[in-house]
Amino acid sequence: MNMPNDPVMLLSFINTQLRDNYSSLDELAAAYGVNAEDIKAKLGNIDYTYDEESNRFV
Repeated sequence: MNMPNDPVMLLSFINTQLRDNYSSLDELAAAYGVNAEDIKAKLGNIDYTYDEESNRFV
């Protein structure tokens, strides 16, 4: 499965995956074969940052 390209859709997808299937962003990125920093940068463009403690983008 590919990740959405639209940042808002990506935010929803990533947070759902983190909540339901992965204990960290690095684990999710490895499973999808993507770079966690790329995800952080893309979601940073819409003013979201990854919160490790809650394991989600806020």
